[in-house]
Amino acid sequence: MEVTFLGTSSMVPTKERNQSAVFVSYRTEGILVDCGEGTQRQFKITGIPLTKVTKVLISHWHGDHVLGLPGLIQTLNSSTTEHRLQVFGPKGTKTQLEFMRKAFLMEEKRGGLKLEVHDVDGGVFFETGDFYLEAASLEHSVPCLGYSIVEKDKVHVDMAAVKKLGVPEGPLLGELQEGKPVTWKGKTVKPADVTFKTPGKKVTVIMDTQLCNNAVRLAKDADLLVCEATYADELEGKAGEYKHLTAGQAAAIANKAGAAKLVLTHFSQRYKTTGELEENARGTFDNVVCAKDFMRVNV
Repeated sequence: MEVTFLGTSSMVPTKERNQSAVFVSYRTEGILVDCGEGTQRQFKITGIPLTKVTKVLISHWHGDHVLGLPGLIQTLNSSTTEHRLQVFGPKGTKTQLEFMRKAFLMEEKRGGLKLEVHDVDGGVFFETGDFYLEAASLEHSVPCLGYSIVEKDKVHVDMAAVKKLGVPEGPLLGELQEGKPVTWKGKTVKPADVTFKTPGKKVTVIMDTQLCNNAVRLAKDADLLVCEATYADELEGKAGEYKHLTAGQAAAIANKAGAAKLVLTHFSQRYKTTGELEENARGTFDNVVCAKDFMRVNV
């Protein structure tokens, strides 16, 4: 998976930082978590075509997380090539998107965008043979979801072991790879005899929330945790008032969850640099960096 940060500011964009948007590329999927104002332009700058976006995961319906969505939908709808886009979000997303369509006079075009909108309660809400998407409710001033993009473990055939046992290539190997024992020349061959697993990768994105158990649970064992850190630790009171996280609290989530790497984002406009935020987080969790617009992380 490749993670591209398209917007790392919070409510107000700055010269250096756009509003929230994180793009995760995995195989044929392009998963956009939030779509703040100006996200289309950020895609242009990175060179990533908008048609790469197959899914949009909305954390919540505050403007700085969705104001770029009408433009993205209208651009995709104007394409001469049919494109399927799935939008997922907290309960009420279908209604909110319908309000948005009416407000911007967004008309459907034959042969253009095929738009699907889904309300998500939590848990696993999308799954293929390669990966699944999971959501959990966070604690913000409006309904808000955090998301995990989880690659499934991959089963590989140990060809040296297969050759030693004499099992021929073909359907039998396929069954072993699916976890089924097979019989060859009167002997039972178990999957554990000739296969091994490569653990899948996990990326968790936690946007606006106060410290809560669901954030830790969702991020458990994540290879990469992308987490909001709107305020430095000295403003913990303000963070609590607006139901946001400090950098130190984001680090505490990463630490409790056993995440491998933490990237902080969604910074208040008050911070011209992020040194203080990173220092706050590093006191609890060492493998941490502060995101910048257009930064890319391979997982």
